[in-house]
Amino acid sequence: MNSRFKFFVASASTCLVFVLLFGAMRGKSASPEDTYKHLAVYTEVLSHIKNDYVEEPDMKSVTVGAVNGLLEAIDPYASYLNADQYKQWMKSKDQHKASVGLILSKKFGYVGIVDAIPGSPAAKAGLSTTDVLETINGVATRDMPLAFAELLLQGDPGTTVEVGVLRFRKPEPQKLTLTRAVVQYPAVTAKLLPDQVGLVQVQSLEGRNAAEVAAKLQDLEKQGAKKLVLDLRHCATGGPDEGVKLADLFLDKGREISYTQGQKSPRADILADGTQVDRLPMVVIVNRGTADGAEVAAAALLDDHRADVVGERTYGDASIRKTITMEDGSAVILSVAKYYSPSGKAIQDVGVTPSVPVTEVDAGATDDDGNPIEPQPQSEDLLLKKAIEVITKGRTDLASTPASPAAASGSKDAPPVLTPLNVPHPQQQQPPQPR
Repeated sequence: MNSRFKFFVASASTCLVFVLLFGAMRGKSASPEDTYKHLAVYTEVLSHIKNDYVEEPDMKSVTVGAVNGLLEAIDPYASYLNADQYKQWMKSKDQHKASVGLILSKKFGYVGIVDAIPGSPAAKAGLSTTDVLETINGVATRDMPLAFAELLLQGDPGTTVEVGVLRFRKPEPQKLTLTRAVVQYPAVTAKLLPDQVGLVQVQSLEGRNAAEVAAKLQDLEKQGAKKLVLDLRHCATGGPDEGVKLADLFLDKGREISYTQGQKSPRADILADGTQVDRLPMVVIVNRGTADGAEVAAAALLDDHRADVVGERTYGDASIRKTITMEDGSAVILSVAKYYSPSGKAIQDVGVTPSVPVTEVDAGATDDDGNPIEPQPQSEDLLLKKAIEVITKGRTDLASTPASPAAASGSKDAPPVLTPLNVPHPQQQQPPQPR
């Protein structure tokens, strides 16, 4: 298949995606006749591709590209696995292989990085939230199922995998060789800072980390802590259930933590169950690498006015996913319900907007001419400094923070969020109204 034809297949697949997506978005209100009209358009496009293009197309490639593009357009964590891929994926789930420590999502057809687990091979190689994997062991990730990309990154400890990485404002991909290892999730750490401020750092919610946080809180209070900073930066592992457990430590019994809702899933409220162990005034720190359960906790504490949230808008990943098998042995992994903050804001695809926005200096930043900017050595953590200022002095002049007021409010006038490929972030769908 020549390069021109490959480009055509990709373009045709994209066209089919929009045809299918338009029909899907209207599916709730459209009559059966409207649905058939959209299917008729899809069939007609396929017919012209098959019969009129200069070369005989690979219809399997066209169809698979359309399906993968459709899933990505509505759900960056969805995957379509053919029968062979699904068998491999199911087999690997119980093998607990080594990996490179990446949390992934789809971005513009490629595999994007949510974050790298602190201390993992990927983190040591400098991979971060703004990066995109263009290739894995020479295989292009364009239209690659997300679950299959995760499978390719796994293997035996000590083996290597080569990835091609696209980085912000850098047109040429960078090749990196990563050595797989058994990734250890970071433990919860805590220490008492000056002015009786207790600091708890949580970089993972996997396992019993919420219980570890409870123990650290009790230790800090015994040491004399009167205020608390909960640092959730780069906390991208641990599902929404773990985030609920974390929020539960700080909220009175009966307070709403979150709720889930989907097209076929009625609203299910999640309330604090009375396991609260801490009532200290608190601030939460987040960044763009904060995802999943940590976002659920941050949103709950912010909406309840239990804490200010300092930092950057979080990644936006909190949903219930379901694996749906097909008649031919293939499968679709799809989000079937989203987690919402108590005020009704969807976390999925949107993230949590801090009440005190502060932007971290990106180690991979470049100047206007595209030249790398060497990060200046910093004697202090700017986000932590702001969090301590807020907890000790209160919210004073928020306009002095690097983020604009428009960005802080999430208004439509906020500057566009740039992706690693320097493409404006797609507009987010509005969450359904609570029932």
